[in-house]
Amino acid sequence: MILIDPPLVPRYDRWWSHLVSDVSYEELHAFAREAGIPERGFHRDHYDVPKQRYDAVVAAGATEVSSRELVARLRAAGLRRPKG
Repeated sequence: MILIDPPLVPRYDRWWSHLVSDVSYEELHAFAREAGIPERGFHRDHYDVPKQRYDAVVAAGATEVSSRELVARLRAAGLRRPKG
């Protein structure tokens, strides 16, 4: 399943969400391509999505979850790649 958390992270004068899959990176990359999210937005285990694109990504099929749930689901799937 493709998951997105609320745009709560400020950076570069924008607010950002995180887009992940709790199934596979292949699913995540395929969804991102279909949704028009550039590859440069991928970081370790997620795509950064600007607030301005949030509604369109949800309309494309991403499921809205809290940031806490997003990380928990990523960890449970064995797909979390922490920094360091």
